[in-house]
Amino acid sequence: MEFLTALLVAYVAIVPVELPDKTFVATLVLSTRYRPLPTWLGVVAAFGVQCAIAVAFGTLLSKLPTRPVQVVAALLFATGAFVLARGARKADAQEKEQEAEFEAKAVEPKRGWRAGAASFAVLFTAEWGDLSQLLLAGLVASGRPMLPTFLGGWLGLATVSGLAVLLGRWLLKRVRLAVIRYVGAGVCAVLAVVTLLSAL
Repeated sequence: MEFLTALLVAYVAIVPVELPDKTFVATLVLSTRYRPLPTWLGVVAAFGVQCAIAVAFGTLLSKLPTRPVQVVAALLFATGAFVLARGARKADAQEKEQEAEFEAKAVEPKRGWRAGAASFAVLFTAEWGDLSQLLLAGLVASGRPMLPTFLGGWLGLATVSGLAVLLGRWLLKRVRLAVIRYVGAGVCAVLAVVTLLSAL
């Protein structure tokens, strides 16, 4: 039960945070340049490495004294809530800028493993130090088990990138990114409060 709960917490934390983020936009742009399947596989592989690094960092933090680490984790979640809420109004304009940025990185058409490798490289560099990494590290540091947190985060990122490949343009036309960012901010705020209460 603890395994499933930790997996679901990580999944629910990651999806609304990453849906309006550059993860979604980058995958969408790459899937218009390359074939969808190798693009998605390359992106998901990059997310696997990023999630593993984040969880490993969180595990190292969890070796420190519990209360200070939980307070720091709560601050990470609160920062995530603030960043998402603050950027919500500018989300649609930022989406256009990010789309242009990733279009410039994917100018040469590629197929097969080359498309997968290019997608891996673009997403790996784009996601370094991203909010999703900080959230996963914070979840593990605050006491949640490592493996289900990793799996939940990875599945969340795989879901977001899958939606970008399959339904990206349709979603962008029908769902306001500002609303999704506010939902993500709410999830981060709840995690911050729960983590802080457990620290106290």
